[in-house]
Amino acid sequence: MSEILTQSIQDYLKQIYDLSADGMPASTNDLAVRLGVAPASVTGMLQRLANASPALVIYKKHQGATLTIEGERAALEVIRHHRLLETWLVQTLGYTWDEVHEEACRLEHVISEDFERRIAAALGNPARDPHGDLIPTADLTMPSDDTRPLASLRTGEAGTVKRVHGADPAFLRHLQGLGLIPGAQVHVIGYSEFDGNLTLQVDFQPAFVVGLAITKQVFV
Repeated sequence: MSEILTQSIQDYLKQIYDLSADGMPASTNDLAVRLGVAPASVTGMLQRLANASPALVIYKKHQGATLTIEGERAALEVIRHHRLLETWLVQTLGYTWDEVHEEACRLEHVISEDFERRIAAALGNPARDPHGDLIPTADLTMPSDDTRPLASLRTGEAGTVKRVHGADPAFLRHLQGLGLIPGAQVHVIGYSEFDGNLTLQVDFQPAFVVGLAITKQVFV
């Protein structure tokens, strides 16, 4: 019997996709933190998803979980909904980029595929959402990402901000205050080998210093 993709299951699949993006399995503890549930609950759900027909995850005790092909397609469908909705909320309804995540989380599970197609067409089939994250294609493949962390740049190097990682509204507002938003031109005019801090000039405004807590979350 096929597993019904409830909102809870979709949330699990989306988080497993994100946590295993580096090629490593998503751990039970990391999923528990992301989803705000007990580790024992995560273990029970992973076992359920691994035993579903078709199986949605590959789960190994003490090692974590990765998505099967079916699980990845289900995750990418939810991610596509989410990122299209974020883009629609900003471009059509006047939301700011720090307001859209929670709204999109509520809506991503309930829109129809027809509604998704209409949003995509109305927006001109965008490649990235307001945070610069790539939007999965209509055939549920994720385009390749050629960005690298701002933290990897050194003195004399420059780049254009393409995406930021994180959905915390306060963090996004802080980035906006610094000018570190998608499309911004960034020049590195100083690097500290002791703490990894960068001295940046953004869009030719006065320079400032930022640490790894920010430069690891901004991609160029």
